[in-house]
Amino acid sequence: MIPGPPGGPFGPGGFGGFLGHEGGPGGGRHGRRRGGPRAKRGDVRTGILLLLEEEPRSGYEIIREGRERSGGAWRPSSGSVYPMLQQLEDEGLIEQIEGEGRRRPYKLTDEGVTYLEEQGPDLTPPWEAGADAYADARSHYEELSTQAYQLAAAAAQVAQAGTPEQVEHAKRLLAETRRNLYLILAEEDVPASGEAAGQDEDSEDA
Repeated sequence: MIPGPPGGPFGPGGFGGFLGHEGGPGGGRHGRRRGGPRAKRGDVRTGILLLLEEEPRSGYEIIREGRERSGGAWRPSSGSVYPMLQQLEDEGLIEQIEGEGRRRPYKLTDEGVTYLEEQGPDLTPPWEAGADAYADARSHYEELSTQAYQLAAAAAQVAQAGTPEQVEHAKRLLAETRRNLYLILAEEDVPASGEAAGQDEDSEDA
């Protein structure tokens, strides 16, 4: 019987879950991504201006709104938002106004409104761009996860039904596959299995 994805040596934490173990390409524990793409400085500037064009918002509300609109894909940090708010205020594009309680929202100045009227058509909301990038990354992750599980299922069959010699052969193949995957990340050329086999045959014929 082939072990399924949820558990066992070939499930999460074992070979079948290698894409999602902690420290692996999948992110945090059990394959959770630790946030989305890091917010770039230009994206933070654009995001702040576009959000303030809608209505006055505090720094906290800007951070929360950016994350909610992108489904967590675009995650501006307080360390990037608050310095940018100060910069935009120094440029005269936004100003801080009185709010309820301790809330001190920002709003666009007349100069900021004019700036967006001129530049707005060329600006892409970062939460839209971030969501697209996250969707692409998630699609690639799922494709590789499927292939990894199928490979783990085949390895499980060999482990359960193979001879000692076949098991040793499978272990060598898996170790070679793991090394080749890391070579891909190192941007080294890795020949396809068919090409490698053809080269071995040519060497033997010679």
